[in-house]
Amino acid sequence: MQHLIKAWSSASHQQNNARATVHRIARMDDIGIKQLDGNGRLLGIHRFVGLFTSKTYTEDAENVPILRRKLSQVLKEEGAEEGSHDYKEISTIFNSMPTGQLLTSAEEDLASDVRLILNSYHDDDVHVSLRPDILERGVTVMVIIPEDRFSAEVREDIEEELLRVLNGQRLSSHLAMSGGGQARLHFYIAVPEARTAEVGVAQLEELFSGLLRTWSDKLSDGLEEFVSQEEAVELSEFYSRAFNAEYRAATDPVIAAEDVRHLEAMRADGREISIAFANRGASTSIAGIKGATELKVYLLGRRLILSDFMPILEDVGLRVIAANPYEVKLPKDSGTIYIFAVQDHEEHQLTVDSRGELLSETILASRSGDVASDSLNALVLSAGLHWREVDVLRGYLGYAFQIGAIPSRISIRAALIQYPGIARELFELFAIKFDPDSSATKKERLAEITQRRKAFFRSLRRVSALADDRALRRLEELINVTVRTNFYLHGGSEPTYRSGGVPYISFKFSCRSMEFLQRSRMLYEVWVHSARMEGVHLRGASVARGGIRWSDRPDDYRTEILGLVKTQMVKNAVIVPAGSKGGFVPLLLPGESEARIEEGKKQYETLIRGLLDITDNLVEGKVQTPDRVVAFDGADPYLVVAADKGTAKFSDVANMISTEYGFWLNDAFASGGSNGYDHKAVGITARGAWECVRRHFREMGKDIDSEPFTTVGIGDMSGDVFGNGMLMSEQTQLIAAFDHRHIFIDPDPDPSTSYAERKRLFGMERSSWEDYDRKHLSKGGMVISRGAKEVDLSPEAQEALGISDEDSESLNGESLVQAVLKAPVELLWNGGIGTFVKATLETDADAGDPPNDLVRVNAPDLRCKVVGEGGNLGFTQDARVEYSLLGGAINTDAIDNSGGVDMSDHEVNLKILLAHGVASGSLSIPDRNELLEELTESVAASVLQNNRSQSLAISLDELRVRESVDDFRDLMFALEKTAELDRNSEGLPTADALVERRESGHALARPELCVLLAYSKLSLMGRLLRSRVPDDPVAESYLLGYFPVSAIAAAGQESLEAHRLRRQIIASQLTNDLVDLMGSAFVNRLVRDTGHPAKEVVNAWLIASRLSDHRALLSEIENQQSKVSPRITTDGFWV
Repeated sequence: MQHLIKAWSSASHQQNNARATVHRIARMDDIGIKQLDGNGRLLGIHRFVGLFTSKTYTEDAENVPILRRKLSQVLKEEGAEEGSHDYKEISTIFNSMPTGQLLTSAEEDLASDVRLILNSYHDDDVHVSLRPDILERGVTVMVIIPEDRFSAEVREDIEEELLRVLNGQRLSSHLAMSGGGQARLHFYIAVPEARTAEVGVAQLEELFSGLLRTWSDKLSDGLEEFVSQEEAVELSEFYSRAFNAEYRAATDPVIAAEDVRHLEAMRADGREISIAFANRGASTSIAGIKGATELKVYLLGRRLILSDFMPILEDVGLRVIAANPYEVKLPKDSGTIYIFAVQDHEEHQLTVDSRGELLSETILASRSGDVASDSLNALVLSAGLHWREVDVLRGYLGYAFQIGAIPSRISIRAALIQYPGIARELFELFAIKFDPDSSATKKERLAEITQRRKAFFRSLRRVSALADDRALRRLEELINVTVRTNFYLHGGSEPTYRSGGVPYISFKFSCRSMEFLQRSRMLYEVWVHSARMEGVHLRGASVARGGIRWSDRPDDYRTEILGLVKTQMVKNAVIVPAGSKGGFVPLLLPGESEARIEEGKKQYETLIRGLLDITDNLVEGKVQTPDRVVAFDGADPYLVVAADKGTAKFSDVANMISTEYGFWLNDAFASGGSNGYDHKAVGITARGAWECVRRHFREMGKDIDSEPFTTVGIGDMSGDVFGNGMLMSEQTQLIAAFDHRHIFIDPDPDPSTSYAERKRLFGMERSSWEDYDRKHLSKGGMVISRGAKEVDLSPEAQEALGISDEDSESLNGESLVQAVLKAPVELLWNGGIGTFVKATLETDADAGDPPNDLVRVNAPDLRCKVVGEGGNLGFTQDARVEYSLLGGAINTDAIDNSGGVDMSDHEVNLKILLAHGVASGSLSIPDRNELLEELTESVAASVLQNNRSQSLAISLDELRVRESVDDFRDLMFALEKTAELDRNSEGLPTADALVERRESGHALARPELCVLLAYSKLSLMGRLLRSRVPDDPVAESYLLGYFPVSAIAAAGQESLEAHRLRRQIIASQLTNDLVDLMGSAFVNRLVRDTGHPAKEVVNAWLIASRLSDHRALLSEIENQQSKVSPRITTDGFWV
């Protein structure tokens, strides 16, 4: 008590703990007045307890005497002169303070508070005055805050925190808004003794500052981690308005700052979407869910279609538990933040540090279409692979399915997902082999791969299912036989180049290195894969050419291409390169026709780029492997493509890409473009096939150029092969024809009238049989829709097609097509697309052409005498053989329509010959193109001579096989022994079947002899290229004879001798010359009978042919063909 007495002034005012019970309920005022003696010693204290009247609290302080004196003292202490600005401000402040505080506070304390208030004008900080009363039963607290931060909520928060910290009870509170941009809160709080000593002003100021900081302030603080303070304030103000109340209530400002950073980065980069993963702690709820990982999707200018997006999340292995969207109001683009609560499939949070970015990139790539969204993407989460690395495995998976190495895509996906460690091992094998950034040599790479393969096979012990084990082994085998890839050429896991709108990957396989691929008898296969396409390219030799097809068989297009390339190998027996074939399927075709064509062209470009990416180039005569392509095969610079079904107008596209790549073949890369030979304009395929048709009829004693003959056909006049073929002879009587739209019937056509009308249709930009002028039809002629449900034929049409009255009663479009095929005519001309004739024992599935299953007929049903196969695959090979054995005249499509590939090959080789002159500047491109055009008919004549020669060669072999079938049997054995021929796949008879045929008066059918002719040529050419025969000066004449004289003159002798395919040209021309004249079995027979190798047999024949001048003799015999019996002429050739 003594220290309180000492602290008490002569007259002091406090409030005690007693409450008044009259007038008003309040703590009573306690006024103490000291009584002192003459020496100033305390005699006692007089205390007066009661309540001041309410007027004391409502009057201005300066009107209350005791307070007026205090104000005067404060003014004096602050040195404020009456009438001054400070005088007025201090008076205003004094009057705004609570009367109770004025009464109980000493003048010096009041002056201190006034000074603090004045110094806090327009200050953004919080200031606190804390003063215990004399009795230490209470404390007076003044809190000064910026006026713009004040609110009833803030007042309540400050009071709540103050009472909590002081552990007290509010006795009174007062709010003053007296100017200076501030609000003042005055509290008088009853507190336990000594509690005030534990609480400091600084502590309270920090506490209240935190309470005053708005969500926007805290957002600004968070943004200062990323930008300057000034920018943080601006962004905070902007986004505080952009984010709605729901978002602000649910989102911590620190997290909101991360959201702002994402949105600002997107706005700066022009991105529409961004994704982020985060773990916020086990106690933090994400979209109302605890124990989940937060996935945020930021969108600008568009909405998220959840039905499209959710499968993407599921494919990467995420369980989506909950989701909340929040709108963001931006000036130009509306924005949305989607918050997903996700877990892995074991209901755990994700390992964001190691998987978050990988998952984000995968989701974005899936959504943009850069990668397919399927369950294989779960390997990103489970195996830690990048989505591009997963796409490598997806590429191998797709190829394995197409070649039949695995039964389904789904099962192998499931196996890889079940064993993510094994999936990672597979990719690591690939990376070790092909990553160009590795300093390891190829030998070191292969050594490491050997060790890794052992580890891989040990890992397979964990695989429980035999089918899964087998499939995983097949994937490893494919990686093992891969010899090149463009994966690292275009950035590896960070794709730097796109084609068709998306990244793509190509792989090159060595077919002879894997038992499963050896069956194809190809040398190389290239597989190109993206999210928008798949494609394959098969080559039978290092120098090979063939078309690229737009396939409509997505599930088995590789099977389709393999069948085509085998045909191409046979067809190319007459030209320099071996056979190749490519095909692709666009995976995301739009519905509109023009858009479909454009998409198909883009994906064709992807296939071409995928091929060129991993093809060597020739630079100044030296082979150059593409950068960042690690090659495990030899030099491989020859790649030539051509048009095929669906790609007829794409040659210029391919050549444009060739030029872009600086490929050495330039516009010789794809034949038939703007600067090449237009096959339709030249009519070369039809003209070549027609030479074969002429041969058939000639051997029957009929000249179809001077005698009318009846014909039915497959196709229409707008087509190249059909249209040109039906204009080859003015004696053609086209009785009927069909395409996919119409059936044309002209029962008794006038040859000249119908020829003129067909010529008119051919000259139209677009035409169909519907455009045929009906007045030029003979009596009973008609044009019918192929889809007609019922067909009422005229009697004349019925008679011309040989349809009985009974059959005519149930005709529809499909059965009428069959009737056309079975018509009793002299020639069936196939110039269309599809397989329309099969053998009796074959099923429609064997034909491999489902769209024509309902119109296909069996070979014995044909009543035509001759078949001309201008189009591909019109007959199955078994159907040809069956038809031939029944007396029909037919070759194979490979023989009949070889003119197209032959002319394209001449074009390519001419361009290679002239390339040196173009490069040196001695021959301009326009001059070269003009020269090529001038040479058109010269080249065509050479091509047609090959058609005539091969057709004659088959006729000669027909004579030979009747005399000595054993020579041909031995030829087949020899080709099988060297693995050059697969008798079963080519439909050739076994030894026992040959015996049975011989007993029935037959030997080998003409189509079978066509196959043997081609294989014998391919075999002999291969042997010659492995020998020195093409380098013998005696053989030089074949090179000179191949090119027109004017082309050699323009190129120069040096260019001729330096021609890249010099040896191949000599070998192919020599092979054609020898085999066409001497027969398929000749070389093998002499090798068998003499024991000398093939090269010696050829050398001997070369000498004999030069001594006898066989070419002059052949020319003389050919000139006599029109004057003598075809049998006599054939005998003249027979050796």
